[in-house]
Amino acid sequence: MNTARTDFTPLAVLAQLLDRLDASSTSADPLQYRLLAQRVTQLLHDLQFKAEAQDGLQGLLRSSPALTLLYENLHYAEAGLCRAPLAQSVAAEVQTRQLLGRLAQGRAAPGAHQPDASPEPGTPA
Repeated sequence: MNTARTDFTPLAVLAQLLDRLDASSTSADPLQYRLLAQRVTQLLHDLQFKAEAQDGLQGLLRSSPALTLLYENLHYAEAGLCRAPLAQSVAAEVQTRQLLGRLAQGRAAPGAHQPDASPEPGTPA
């Protein structure tokens, strides 16, 4: 049986370039970045309806944070942040609620440095 194989090389190379640009301490040229993002978007769109390409695409998405972010933004209307791990998101929300609760009660986060209480201005020290 002869099945068509999808070549992910162009998308993988562009995903690596996107990752490097995102991680760079210097800012990329906006036009260059936009053209790169548009090209990656076109490649993702071309793969969208190829069932045989889905496993390879999922592998690329796992290996490239920038590609994953672009993919999520392209599919946000259908699935929201569809690639964000649910457990990680829930844990972050729980930690945030706990911190806000402690702050509301006047306690800081565990292990956080508390400044020494200073007297009100005008009162003897």
